[in-house]
Formats: sequence, C-alpha cells, structure tokens
Amino acid sequence: MFLTRFRVNTARSGARRLLSSPQAMHAAVMSSFPTLLPTDTPPSEGPRVLWRLDHTTRAEVMLYVVSPDRPDLTHLVEQAGWPAAAAADPAEPGWQSRPYGPLLDRLTAGDKWAFRLTANPVHHARRKDDEPTKRTAHLTPVHQMGWLLKRQETCGFRILEKADDRRLLPSGTTRTKQPHPGDRYEVTVRDKRVLAFDKSRSTAAQGGRRAPVSLVTVTFDGRLEITDPQLLRRALTQGIGKAKAYGCGLLTLAPVGTAR
Repeated sequence: MFLTRFRVNTARSGARRLLSSPQAMHAAVMSSFPTLLPTDTPPSEGPRVLWRLDHTTRAEVMLYVVSPDRPDLTHLVEQAGWPAAAAADPAEPGWQSRPYGPLLDRLTAGDKWAFRLTANPVHHARRKDDEPTKRTAHLTPVHQMGWLLKRQETCGFRILEKADDRRLLPSGTTRTKQPHPGDRYEVTVRDKRVLAFDKSRSTAAQGGRRAPVSLVTVTFDGRLEITDPQLLRRALTQGIGKAKAYGCGLLTLAPVGTAR
C-alpha cells in the first residue's frame, strides 16, 4: 500500500477542469496505474484506490491517493502541476509517495490520532409508506455528524469526547428531549459541497449519457481513539461510505497536534 500526495496547480486550465469534475479526476487518478483501467470495477473486499481533495486554502489544493500499488502521476504533473520544475529535478517528480504499510502495522488499540475524512453521508428514506426507500443525503451538520458516529464501532475507532469545561453546554448538547451530538465530540463538520455532473457512458453504443449525478459531501476533522486495529486498517484501505469513485471515503490519520 502507498500514500501519495500531489499539490494541484490551480492556475492551470487542466487543473480547473479536473477540479470541476469528480468523474474526470477519478479517471485521472485511475490512469496513474498501468495495470488498471478507469472503468475497472473495484474489488468488493481488500485494498482499493481511494482519493481525496483537500482545499487547504483558496489557492492550495492537495490530492491524496491511497492505493495498493505505487502510482505514476506524470500525466497529472503535465496537466495540473509544475512540469518545468519537475523536469529540472529528477529527484522531485512533482508528487510524493511513501509506503503505507508501516503506518498500518503500528496501529494499536488505545492510541489517539487526529483524522480527516471527506464523505458522502446518506441514509435511506421514503416520503410515503407505499413508496420504496431512496438514498437521500444528510443535509445538516447534526445529521452528518450522527452518520459518522454510527460508523465508529464498525470502523474500529471512537471519536474522542470533549472535556466538560470545553463544551458550550454542560451536557454537550443543544437539545434536551432527544439524543443530539451537539458539541460533545472532538470533531468538526465543514466544507459542505453539492456536486452535480453528468456521468457519461464509456461508449456511444451503451446509450449516450446517463442521468445526472448529484452528491453532497462534507469533510470531518477531529480526534479518535483506536478500538480495533484490524477494523481500522480495513476502513483506511477500503474507505468509508458511498461515492468512493468521486473523492469520498478516504480516511487519513496524523499524530495529534500535526497537520494532515
């Protein structure tokens, strides 16, 4: 397994095209692996290619990729990086890849880490009793946080709780009549994005364009404690939630107190 970081040159037209289309970015990421095609069906079990865009500032966007094999991002450097700088220094190709195994191997129950996750929080609901359920996005931070909290146990971690003196209310909630995460936990929900784009079929013989795709994504930043290292390794290598092909599901860890 490898963790790769690539800084996107937002001043380039190729970068703007990729940033405006999760489908185009997915194809570019998958093209980094000679043995894979962008249309390959990901494995149902085991490690898969995951990616995420971190918009650290308006002008700085970082692409992170977790993958079973080491990627070659030469085409991304040419489209959306600094190709002249990369050509001038062969030791710096324009991206950084490092083995992911050492981090996965050192995960231990009880250890605490800072984390970041961009996800597509959804649930299944029906408007009427006689209608089938439909996948629906969670739209409020409260429900989005609740979506993540429900997945703690199966993903091998628990999100840390704030000390009482750091909560806005003694109970850490903003409601009294029903459970509510409020500001109880060491996690923030930010950077909500509503993405809408056409999903094109690979060939004209397949019928042209499919129905438009609409996604709601948010980014979670917080602190967690490992409860089950094996389950957490699976979450780190297989992703969390839906829409993994569109930049969702990649959970990354960093020592507490450091930037991700």
